Amino acid sequence: MNALPGLRDGRLADRRLLETGRLARALAALNGEGEETRLVGGAVRDLALGEAVGDFDLATTARPEVVMKRARAAGFGVAPTGLAHGTVTLIIEGKPIEATTLRRDVDTDGRHAKVAFGRDFRDDALRRDFTINALSLTLDGIVHDYVGGLADLVDRRVRFIGEARLRIREDYLRILRFFRFSARYGDGRLDSAGFEAAIAEREGLAILSRERVRAELMKLFVAPRAPQTLAAIGEAGLLQPLVAGQTDWARLARLAAIEAASETAPDPLLRLGALCVRIEEDSERLRERLRLSNAEAERLAVVARGLADLHDGETPPGLGALRRLLFERHRQGALDALALFHADSGAPPNDWRFARARAFLSATPEPTLPITGADVVARGVTHGQRIGATLKKLQALWIRAGFPREPEALARLLDEALKP
Repeated sequence: MNALPGLRDGRLADRRLLETGRLARALAALNGEGEETRLVGGAVRDLALGEAVGDFDLATTARPEVVMKRARAAGFGVAPTGLAHGTVTLIIEGKPIEATTLRRDVDTDGRHAKVAFGRDFRDDALRRDFTINALSLTLDGIVHDYVGGLADLVDRRVRFIGEARLRIREDYLRILRFFRFSARYGDGRLDSAGFEAAIAEREGLAILSRERVRAELMKLFVAPRAPQTLAAIGEAGLLQPLVAGQTDWARLARLAAIEAASETAPDPLLRLGALCVRIEEDSERLRERLRLSNAEAERLAVVARGLADLHDGETPPGLGALRRLLFERHRQGALDALALFHADSGAPPNDWRFARARAFLSATPEPTLPITGADVVARGVTHGQRIGATLKKLQALWIRAGFPREPEALARLLDEALKP
């Protein structure tokens, strides 16, 4: 097995996290007197890969009441956030660390599990979802691997622990987690046993809350191999039911290539738009299906309206069309619409014309109509309804004229708008 960058001979190469800081303090407080506590899960995986870690989860033989007693004695804040499942949150240096008593599942229904406390780290590892998430780290820096997770990290393989269909039936969200972790840590190929199990157990996705589905999809959208993974999910027929509509993973792949060419960080909501949004009604469907916030749904609606504007014009859009887009859809909406229009256009990801258009939208101040209702009133219009109609007509004339700001040009436009 090739070496992982964060490990040396099965030990953590850089042990500073275990010697100073809040993790070291937590482990020191909970270890000893017959109890053992380890760092577990994703943090160990990422440390083995040599990546930065911000969140820590601990597994311990100590029962919750012992954890709370020791934490308070060490001066930590304590929040009993999940006592039914053995979880206590320690507040150290103003940041949380979750400590969970070792446990085993007694019963599961595909969404929730009844657990019993235990004292065996191997049993705790065997109840986790994937081999790469079942690693644990002791205070001496040794990484404990009971299921071949380190070898799978080297091979960039995401694999269920044990029989994949049984693990999925314990929590059907694991189908989406399988795809997300494969897109993040895999090499582009999906583990065949896991993929076949996900397809076989697909009906279980229907019992998941829309909030949980949304959270997993948003994380999946920004993973390094999201386009390839979403294509595989879509071709297997698993994607459309999640969003209650048609999907276009090839369009999302083109957007991802454009983002890479422009060195733009992936945006999960815009990628959702690339996958699912063609018309404004799609945003409302996604709001309901994925429990989007009002702001998120409105952003997708603006994208759809902006796309409609652009598809009615030339490719790529000229400066006049871009100014109008910036005025009507504002900067975020204009940039979003341009990105999806680029993806729809068939132009290369690094097309210089679209790069120039993107730079224009990024740097140009948003146009604002330089005439207000007070200016209309000053010309003798007093009825509120007529003031609004005049401003609307004036705005259309101003856009058609190319957004002039010279007083003479504005006066002529206002004269024309005031005509019956």
